[in-house]
Amino acid sequence: MPKPGDRHITQSADGSTTIWVPGLDEHYHSIHGALTESRHVFIEAGLKAIFKSSVRILEVGLGTALNARLTLDQAQQDGLNVQYDALEKFPLRAEEIEAVGLQGMSREAPFLSATPGAVTQITEHFTYRLLVEDLKTFEGKQDSYDLIYFDAFAPSAQPDLWTDNVFENMYNLLKTGGALVTYCAKGAVKRSMKTVGFEVEALPGPPRKREMTRAWKR
Repeated sequence: MPKPGDRHITQSADGSTTIWVPGLDEHYHSIHGALTESRHVFIEAGLKAIFKSSVRILEVGLGTALNARLTLDQAQQDGLNVQYDALEKFPLRAEEIEAVGLQGMSREAPFLSATPGAVTQITEHFTYRLLVEDLKTFEGKQDSYDLIYFDAFAPSAQPDLWTDNVFENMYNLLKTGGALVTYCAKGAVKRSMKTVGFEVEALPGPPRKREMTRAWKR
């Protein structure tokens, strides 16, 4: 299994937990509010925009599993059936899972500690798979997802995850009518999305970000 670099647990501005990766000089979530950003980008602009009672989701970049836990909460509130796949090349180690649990993220533990590749029944209506794979070589079934949470590190830190080829793969993984949501609103990223066929829209961003991006497969 690939080895992650050093990671340091820290708090964001709204009091919620995030992780800083010194080697990339990147945080897993916004330092201006991890919880606030996740709700805004992935739940409000993502999950709530897919008007289906059964939703299949692919998350790119599980991180602390905050997005997965918030999705479970919203699914229970709205009575949704969810199949959730999370791609994470460098999952948290056991001691890191324990540490973030002590920082108030104990409800994320079932997602973080799941057996890679196995289907985990989180609740009667929520199934989950942790896929320890590289996005660039991920070969999922085409036309299989309703929604993609694209929560990779920023293009400045990992430009190889924000290319035309990657977005073409994401486009093909989505069902017609499906959407990809991301915190990133860079012009080059939106142009790549459009190049591969996405219908792109700019939405108001979370705190300290003017915009975010939602891209549809029509």
